[in-house]
Amino acid sequence: MFLTRLGQGALMAAAGNVGAAELAAAVAGADTVCDPEIERLVGWMQEKPPDALMVELVRELRAGTRLETLLGAGAIANARAFAGEDYEGYHALMALLPAHHMAARMPEKLRALPVLKVLHRNSARIQATGGARDRLRPVAAAESAADAVATLRRFERGGDMQAAERLFRAICDDGNEAAFRAMRPLVRDDINVHRTVLAWRSFDLLPVVGQDHAHTVLRQFVRFCIDQEQDRIRKARPVPAIRDVVPAALDRHRLLGRELGRRQPDDGVVAELRDAVFAADRARAADRIAAALAEGFDPEPIGEAISLAANKLLRHDSGKARVHGASVGVHASDAANAWRHLARLGAPTDRAADLVAAAFHTGGQSEHVAPEPYGFDEQLAALQSRRDGAEVEAALVEGIERNDQRAACAAAARWGELGLGERPILDCLLRYAVSEDGALHAEKYFHTVCDEFASTRPALRWQHVVALARVTASEYGERAPGHDLTRRLLQD
Repeated sequence: MFLTRLGQGALMAAAGNVGAAELAAAVAGADTVCDPEIERLVGWMQEKPPDALMVELVRELRAGTRLETLLGAGAIANARAFAGEDYEGYHALMALLPAHHMAARMPEKLRALPVLKVLHRNSARIQATGGARDRLRPVAAAESAADAVATLRRFERGGDMQAAERLFRAICDDGNEAAFRAMRPLVRDDINVHRTVLAWRSFDLLPVVGQDHAHTVLRQFVRFCIDQEQDRIRKARPVPAIRDVVPAALDRHRLLGRELGRRQPDDGVVAELRDAVFAADRARAADRIAAALAEGFDPEPIGEAISLAANKLLRHDSGKARVHGASVGVHASDAANAWRHLARLGAPTDRAADLVAAAFHTGGQSEHVAPEPYGFDEQLAALQSRRDGAEVEAALVEGIERNDQRAACAAAARWGELGLGERPILDCLLRYAVSEDGALHAEKYFHTVCDEFASTRPALRWQHVVALARVTASEYGERAPGHDLTRRLLQD
């Protein structure tokens, strides 16, 4: 299945010291979730106080349990406890795989720390909301519908949780590809950032949880969508405009059923598209991206422009004390990253629809930020005499630990000017993404920046690192619960 192959490749790339053959066996589901050992770990994560859980999990790792096994058990425990309907709960789930990617960047002895930090958060929230209570009750599959994809969306729009759950159970019985096809129209039904990121992270978790728990992990996304729709109906809020705007843009630019082009834009075109999405209202942003696709531009640089528009929202934030957590720019960047991943999968029409939806999602938000970028010219000028990486890193650390966002941005920009390479500065910023709480967003946003940096052209990519430096300075000083304990346990 294409989802399994995609996830397997991504997970192996981040697995560090885990053998590819061992991980492939886990992906196949042979020894990942079908035995009592996994249920034992899930039970621990639902029942043990978080500090006590860290002691047990470090022992498990030393006894030979794979970090990926603990991560998978955490995802299963999360889905059962929260069913996609708890704000802090689904944030913990969305942080698991980003934490795993962070683990691959860590020193060997501390490799497990980012994942264990998120599992501590996961367990604390489970304990705070009822412990081992399982909210995902068994559901019987409905009979197959003539058009299961359209029928599932009809149930979702009607807020019919029971009917949607039964149909989705039947869809999942046909495999991950069928589930993916049914889920992606739901992603485009509204523009809640968590809807988009939860969808992508649920897909991406399939290799680590194994096929036997695929339905458990994917089901929570469907429940999230219906829970949101029920709330909209109950409060008599209007139908989301995206439901009309995206199909209309696809039709107007004749993108339905059409192969997409491979035309490569230059840096100026990508910057122009970035600025257009940033400045436009949602409908015009969607139309501009649909027009670019109709002009034959390759979808990949189109997604790059949308990601840069989201990054621009963060760089134009007016300078409030906190730009980490649920800020306009961080939310937009995480959502754009998820949309890009979703758009890389499936048929051309779906790819076009996802990118047009991503533009709709990203656009219309510049009114919430300043017209000019957050300035740090004075701080950057003061660093011009610094040409050594150690000197610039010292300035970055000093800025972060004073919560001085301008100084941190200047140090990151100076690092880029000197061409010192991204790995050392990202390793420096990683320390804080692991140690700080980050208002539930540190792991996701750090991984978003690393991912987007790798897929953005050299002339424009450093903007992502400058934004990450700013977010890191904003989040410093709120130590992540369980971090210090877990670090000591791993170093003993």
